[in-house]
Amino acid sequence: MVGKGAKGMLQAVEEAGDASVLPGAGRGVNERRRRTLSTPSVHPKMAAAQGPVDASSPEQMSWRMTSHPIHTAVEGVSHSLHPAEPGEAWARGEAIPTPDTTHEAHEDKSENGAMPNEAIKDHSLQRGNWGNQIEFVLTSVGYAVGLGNVWRFPYLCYRNGGGAFLIPYFIMVTFCGIPVFFMELSFGQFASQGCLGVWRISPMFKGVGYGMIVVSTYIGIYYNMVVSIAFYYFFSSLTSVLPWTYCDNPWNTPDCVSVLDNPNITKSVQPPALLGNVSQALNLTLQRTSPSEEYWKFYVLKMSDDIGNFGEVQVHLLSCLFVSWVVVFLCLMQGIRTSGKVVYFTATFPYVVLTILFFRGVTLEGASTGIKYYLTPQWDKILEAKVWGDAASQIFYSLGCAWGGLITMASYNKFHNNCYRDSVVISITNCATSIYAGFVIFSILGFMANHLGEDVSSVAEHGPGLAFVAYPEALTLLPIAPLWSLLFFFMLILMGLGTQFCLLETLVTALVDEVGNEWILQRKSYVTLGIAVAGFLLGIPLTSQAGIYWLLLMDNYAASFSLVIISCIMCVCIMYIYGHQNYFQDVQMMLGFPPPLFFQICWRVISPAIIFLILIFLLIQYETITYNEYQYPSWAEAIGFLMALSSVICIPFYALFYFRITDGDTFLQRLKNSTKPSGDWGPALLEHRTGRYAPTIPPSPEDGLEFQPLDPDKAQIPMVGSNDPIRLQDSQM
Repeated sequence: MVGKGAKGMLQAVEEAGDASVLPGAGRGVNERRRRTLSTPSVHPKMAAAQGPVDASSPEQMSWRMTSHPIHTAVEGVSHSLHPAEPGEAWARGEAIPTPDTTHEAHEDKSENGAMPNEAIKDHSLQRGNWGNQIEFVLTSVGYAVGLGNVWRFPYLCYRNGGGAFLIPYFIMVTFCGIPVFFMELSFGQFASQGCLGVWRISPMFKGVGYGMIVVSTYIGIYYNMVVSIAFYYFFSSLTSVLPWTYCDNPWNTPDCVSVLDNPNITKSVQPPALLGNVSQALNLTLQRTSPSEEYWKFYVLKMSDDIGNFGEVQVHLLSCLFVSWVVVFLCLMQGIRTSGKVVYFTATFPYVVLTILFFRGVTLEGASTGIKYYLTPQWDKILEAKVWGDAASQIFYSLGCAWGGLITMASYNKFHNNCYRDSVVISITNCATSIYAGFVIFSILGFMANHLGEDVSSVAEHGPGLAFVAYPEALTLLPIAPLWSLLFFFMLILMGLGTQFCLLETLVTALVDEVGNEWILQRKSYVTLGIAVAGFLLGIPLTSQAGIYWLLLMDNYAASFSLVIISCIMCVCIMYIYGHQNYFQDVQMMLGFPPPLFFQICWRVISPAIIFLILIFLLIQYETITYNEYQYPSWAEAIGFLMALSSVICIPFYALFYFRITDGDTFLQRLKNSTKPSGDWGPALLEHRTGRYAPTIPPSPEDGLEFQPLDPDKAQIPMVGSNDPIRLQDSQM
């Protein structure tokens, strides 16, 4: 009911020239005052393209969204509003002072990579942002640069043609790695949500986000187990003589031969009798096991003979697993506020260690042989499909695409952060680190092969065999071996922790954003603790005598073809369901310029095609999993496939569920309603909601709509968060 009292009150506000904007007052606000109110934060390049903004347009309203915004209907879309500047007073229900928000009051800033000349601050008070741009870049580098850069890439490089492998590798980086990396960063940054919340872009595909959560859970469980083993080797290196140097330990077998115990097996000092007896030398070579290998199998792991024979839990590994999870929790206890500071060390110090090991390695005898073996091009292999498949798979997994971590880390960026630049810098850093690590690894392996009188291929390994067997044995040949061992395993620990931080933060952010109320936001540390405890408990079976079998099973299946499927569906959904033009406009709104033409083509055609070819390659080249001479039983492989399918199956299951609960009279109408963006899709803060995301001014009483009479003392104002349930707070008029 529109009463004379309500009209009179509105007219009185106009006559008094009140600068405050009354919720629901609409056009009943002094026009002179409204011209001085700040406009939403629009990038300068976008502002020029949009032209002047009318004083009566919604863009001139000085409103800001917090975790409790007001929803207004705009073409059927809910938008979030709340009055400007004194957000804390608004949340407490106190009187809101009239702010001075003229354009002259704002200063040009370029913080956290945000574009200059932004009119108002670009941050989320409750969810938080990175302290600065360096924190985000270092965290992303620590996430992308992991153990695979050290123990997988160098092996793939020498196995697939040495320097010739770099050609398909860089081609895949250019046409698939960087574009997909840029897409995930821009996706998370635009919506300021984790890997679940971003799927407001097309709710039917939210199962993709759940698939990312499942993948990150699997990887987080076994990845931290690898870090715990590195912790154990690090502690074991705190001695004058490394325990895997000689063969006089209780766990050694008669077949153990140390190059320091038996110098006769080396090329330089072999006696003529041994050289003359070829069969005897061959038998010695075939029977020889290194002390580092026996230390790994019979002491650290105490390996059982079968994956089903769990045996006993190794207390020393369990203790290190506990230490590893405690370190991860302490670094993430306050979310990105603590992890953003820790990465200054964890993401940079590995490069210091790599450089020290590099200069130590290249000065050793035989190092040049190992480096030549690493880089010498074999041009005939460049025509093999397997080489191209390995290159595509390596860059895809190395960058961490489809894990959900990139979306999560980018969601804490400020809206106008130049994530295009970040994606290029981080991707190139990741690739350069892989190549650099190859020099470090093969210089030492070349020295070891020269010392043993063997070919480099006989000592070159990958995976745990390289990190915990081959490289540690090579370190025993160096003077002050414990020092180099400490540096090497400390580097592995930091690389592993950098990735583990993001994996755990991905799970925490997804859960907190999904619940989204103030209660869980205030208890985020407890959520982090709960997930860390669950991860520790789920990792206990990996500390058993069969743990290494399960670790490799999870590594081979949990993050294999499922990641490829998830990434491919993500590209198709954004480019073809949501629409490439819509997404290009979103990126332009955020960055001030549209995606370069090259990335537009890659997103629409090239990258999805390459991802699909990777999937085909993985299926064609599939081989049953083995570990050394052990062949996994068929039931174990079936469990591996179930792990892989458990993440992929989330996509169709959730799609069917959401389709079933969506309104619509016909099948096509329900399908359309379930795939279109939800009402709260778009930038999280109101000042960034421009163009089709811009809210409208509530109608005035003159429009003929009825208004309920307002209490002259208080008004009930509905406040809605991005995920919060509607709640009412009193606000003084």
